[in-house]
Amino acid sequence: MTTPNKEKTGLLYTKDNNMKLWADFWRKNPQLFVRDYLKVTLYPYQNLLFYQMNKVDNFMYIAARGQGKSWVIALYAIVRCILYPGTKIAIASGTRGQAANIISGKIVDFYRENPAIRYEIGNEKNIVPKGQKPTVTFKNNSTITAITSGESARGVRANILIVDEFRLVKKDNLEQILRPIAHVNRQPRFRSNPKYANYPQEENKLLLMSSAWYKSHWIWDEFQSYVKNMLKDTDKSNYFVTALPYQLSVYHGLLSKRKVATERASDTFDQTTWDMENEAIFVGQNDSSYFKLDSLNKIRNLKKVFIPPTNEEYIENKALSKPKKLGNMPKRKEIQETRIISLDIALMGGNKNVKNDTSAFTLIRLINDGDEYKREVVGLKSITGSISSQDLAIELKRLYRDFEADYVVMDANGNGIGVFDACASVLHDEERDEDYEPWASMNDEATNERVKTDGLPVVYTVKATADFNHIIATGLKSAITSEKLQLPINHIEKRNDFINQNGGKFLNLTPEEQQRQLYSYQQASALVNELINLEYQVRDGGKIRIYEVGTTTKDRYSSLAYGNFYADELERQLKNKNKSRNMLDYLMI
Repeated sequence: MTTPNKEKTGLLYTKDNNMKLWADFWRKNPQLFVRDYLKVTLYPYQNLLFYQMNKVDNFMYIAARGQGKSWVIALYAIVRCILYPGTKIAIASGTRGQAANIISGKIVDFYRENPAIRYEIGNEKNIVPKGQKPTVTFKNNSTITAITSGESARGVRANILIVDEFRLVKKDNLEQILRPIAHVNRQPRFRSNPKYANYPQEENKLLLMSSAWYKSHWIWDEFQSYVKNMLKDTDKSNYFVTALPYQLSVYHGLLSKRKVATERASDTFDQTTWDMENEAIFVGQNDSSYFKLDSLNKIRNLKKVFIPPTNEEYIENKALSKPKKLGNMPKRKEIQETRIISLDIALMGGNKNVKNDTSAFTLIRLINDGDEYKREVVGLKSITGSISSQDLAIELKRLYRDFEADYVVMDANGNGIGVFDACASVLHDEERDEDYEPWASMNDEATNERVKTDGLPVVYTVKATADFNHIIATGLKSAITSEKLQLPINHIEKRNDFINQNGGKFLNLTPEEQQRQLYSYQQASALVNELINLEYQVRDGGKIRIYEVGTTTKDRYSSLAYGNFYADELERQLKNKNKSRNMLDYLMI
């Protein structure tokens, strides 16, 4: 009769062995660990994400808005740290603030609400949510650290790298700074035993998460690469990629149908942005586009836009004994700044399914740069509803005063005749209780004679002809490709900037004020999407004609093109002036 090995019997052995079995099971099924140990219920798509994040070494998730991407990142990082003692996880993003928010927001919430997570981390002092290195330290020596995607991340080492909104990270930074972070493998204590010298090394992981973006961006190439690698050998593939649209969020009650309907019916609705943010679709330009997406994205660099005062702010300021200058962008005379407002006119109104229904304002700063003018589009506004000529003229004069503009550019044909006629008279603004002086055309005496105006000559009137349309199209394309023209950054990026600044105070603003802060950035995105959907044809004589396809419009294009056309005119005058001055200096010598 053999005597049982006492070392392999008894309660302690059974408990230890069971723990090993459960750990092995949960490592293969982390979604069940979430259910069994953390007592958190996951939706089916979250079960899939957790399973694949732990299975493959290269993971990509393209998420629609409202799917709780940050929540998934935070919970997976916690799960991995618990199941694999000594794990080092780095969470990167475009800014440290964005990554730190996952610790200060999501992980702190998990800690306070979940007893099991609280037990694994221990004292709340083990969570350092702010500072240069936001970190969570677990009792088993695992850590989660928030880092930036820039130079300060060099030297950080981790076993798992999670990059949130990786489309905001520069490609070079991902390859040269972030990827090397995950080059150090986890070293469990058993590996120091010679018995396990040949035990397979545990591979590191790269988890990329983002919303969809433009196909001209490097994220599209990365997405395609992941798809190809995932499909090479489905049994052995070490890649996983998925793109999940907003319908999933609606199905699980994370996003309401009413909110979807409201957003799609909004005056600021933009189909391209919707496709990227909510449909998880990568967007590319039409092959027949006259304006190319890559060129347009290169000029989206302005991080500050003009925000006009509300009528309430204007009235309150007017009542002060010493009224202040309102607006967030005072005019700078020391840099010889010139300001233009250009307007494309539509009075009938309509909706997103009706063409040519928008009155579009473009606010441009011209900054003297030698013999040229840099053109900064710092404000855009669209009026989609029906409006009278007089009310549109009042809106124009109100913007002219708020923006401290020097010139106005507008079409004097069709609906433009009525608006110009209104501008040529004294107008009373009832909402602000202000009278606006009459204007006159600076370049069309016949128009002035018709309305008998002797007003301020600040209006440059244009009349669309085949030649004129060719000139403004080629002129705008030249300003874009030369990067002389600059547009506001994408509104999605700007919203992230706002959230990561000042401790996230932006989120405490009313929805109306948030929208006011983001409005011109949204309009700039709508402008870009309008431009890339416009097609062109070359007519007899080599003249370019820009035209719409389907329900696309060109109102914002026309407004911008008018303003850029007059900027070209002022630039020619500047060059002639400088040439004359140089000649005079030469003769004096």
